[in-house]
Parts: sequence; C-alpha cells; structure tokens
Amino acid sequence: MNDAMVIFIVSTLVKIILVVGILLGVVAYTVLAERKICAAIQDRVGPNRVGLPFLKSRLWGLGQPIADAFKLMLKEQFVPRVVKKFYYSLAPFFVIVPPLIIIGFIPFASIDPVTLSSLKIIIPQPGVIINSGTGVLWAFAISSLSVYGIVLAGWSSNSKYAFLGGIRSTAQMISYEVALGFSIIPVFLLTGSLNFSEIVQYQIEHGWLLFPFLGKHPDFRLFVFWPFLFLSFLIFMVALFAETNRAPFDLPESEQELVAGYNTEYGGMKFGMFFLGEYAAMIAASSLIITLFLGGWSLPFGWLSEGKSLGVILLQALVFLLKILIFLFLFIWVRWTLPRFRYDQLMNLGWKIFLPLAMVNIGCVATLLAFIKSP
Repeated sequence: MNDAMVIFIVSTLVKIILVVGILLGVVAYTVLAERKICAAIQDRVGPNRVGLPFLKSRLWGLGQPIADAFKLMLKEQFVPRVVKKFYYSLAPFFVIVPPLIIIGFIPFASIDPVTLSSLKIIIPQPGVIINSGTGVLWAFAISSLSVYGIVLAGWSSNSKYAFLGGIRSTAQMISYEVALGFSIIPVFLLTGSLNFSEIVQYQIEHGWLLFPFLGKHPDFRLFVFWPFLFLSFLIFMVALFAETNRAPFDLPESEQELVAGYNTEYGGMKFGMFFLGEYAAMIAASSLIITLFLGGWSLPFGWLSEGKSLGVILLQALVFLLKILIFLFLFIWVRWTLPRFRYDQLMNLGWKIFLPLAMVNIGCVATLLAFIKSP
C-alpha cells in the first residue's frame, strides 16, 4: 500500500469521525433548542435546571441533552412478549443510519486538495467524505431506506396502534418521495450534473439557484429560470417536512388517535434512536436544501470559495454549519406555529397538487432550455 493510499484512508476515517461526532452533537442540542424555542413560543421557560458537569453554573440548561442521554441508556430495555424480536430490534437502525450515510455524500467545504506544508502531506478532497459522480442519486436512494425502519417498527410490534402508525407513515413518505424526486430534476437540467460538489461550484460561478444575483459572475439567463427554481425549492422543502414526519405533517405520531404511532411499543434507547433519527433526518434535509439551492458551503459572490488551506476549509465548514442551524430553526418554528393537516389533506397535497406541479415544472424548464442555453 503506497503513501497516497494510506493518507486517503486515514483522512477519510478522520473526516467520518469528525462529521459523525459533530452531527450527533448537533442532533443532541437541536433537541434542547426545540424545547427552548417551543417554550419561548408558548411563553414559558423550558429546560433550565441541568448545567454542564464541569461548570457550577446551570447555563440555561445546556447539560439537559447529556442527562437525557444517560436517562435513555439506563432505562430498562423492556421488550413486549408478543413482538417479532429480530425486526423489532432492527427497525431503529433503519431510521438513524440513513441520515448519517447521506451526510457522507454532501460536501461541507471545498474539495480542492490541501497541502500541509509542515508535514509535507496532501489531503485529497478535504471537504467531503464520498465524492461520487452520482452522489444525488445515492443520497435519495439511501434516504428511502428510512421507510423500512418505520414499517418494520409498526409491523413487528404486533400492536394495532403501532401498525396503523407505520402504515400511515409508509403511505405518506412514499407519496412525497415521488414529488421530492421530481422537484429537483430542474436543478439537474440546469447544472448538468448529479455531483453535489459540481452543483455547488456551478452556484458559486453563476449564482445560487434561489438567489441568482449572489454568484461570482451572475448570468441573466439564470434569472429567466428563477420562477421555476423557486417552485422546485418550495415543493422540495415542503416534501422534506413530510419525509421527516415533521409538523404539520406528523400524522404517523398524531397522539389523539394513535397514542404514539409506530413507536408506541418502544422504550429506552430504542425509542431514543427513533427520536434522534428524526433530528438527524432534519439535519440531512437541511444539508440537501442548502447544497442544491443555497450555494452549499459558499458565501455570497464567491467569497471564501478557494479552499487552499486547512484554515479556509474549517471556515467553509463553519459557514455550512451555520446555514444548517438556520434551517433547523425553521423546522422547529414551523412545528410550533402551524396546525397539523388532516390525513386526506396531506395525501391530496402530495398527489393532486405537488406531483402535477413538479411534472409541469420539469416540462417548462426543459422547453426553455431548448431555446435558452443554460448559463
């Protein structure tokens, strides 16, 4: 094994450890953020009693996620006698693992090689774990595996409440996956690529797809496509709310009729994995929105777009993280602001409105491209 291969393997392992570690940290504190934001919206305090273990101050309850983690790990892992144990235990992994894999395909910084002059080492593709030419297809294929976790959880529990919640969630997620996939086809038609890094680079040069004037060299032709790109963004974002089972589309967990949905029979850390999987999916969804429509890790007008040093790579990753936090706030804000849809309204929106709109949108963009060359 040559030195280049060793460096590639080591750097990939380091990136996996860092990205997964940061992701799980963000997941834990997104739960706290949701509880604090929800409390502020409802004019109450929220968690504020548990501080960090190494500080005497409670610091607004920043130690609450740590306490929650210990509580879930130490609770009795009770398994009902009638469940199908293998599938019952397997289901939570199908919910939490796909978002972690999806993050591996999304660039969080520039992929230009970085040289560490002091060590005389060249780090290949520092800003992404897996740089695949068909990364978008891989990400969407893997995201569909989450459906299996929810189906297995409902079916293997041998409970009518869990089973009904699983069936409802399956119908919902499959319905919106169709509109979700169709909504981003105009992005591929314009950028001519299925590689996340190339889509980001396209936006750096010509303008963010949602804000065409923010590129290095804004092209007026991109403004012609803006109404169709905005419609793609709108369908994509709303469909992601439904895919992640977030309010106002959280029908699988509507407690007034299902007790707790597909996870009714789960407790302890198995329940915690479903809970954390939802927040991991929110982070993956935010990453997809940012990468496809908002310039990914780049700043407006191409600032900070050249990743020639490790310091610049870290700044780009910080920009990407800040964009994710903005969308996480949006997910939380919507949950505690809008009322839940009825199930018939949910299905009608997916099949009768979003799917036809997405298909018409593809036709309009393809027709325009026949007359106006893409930037």
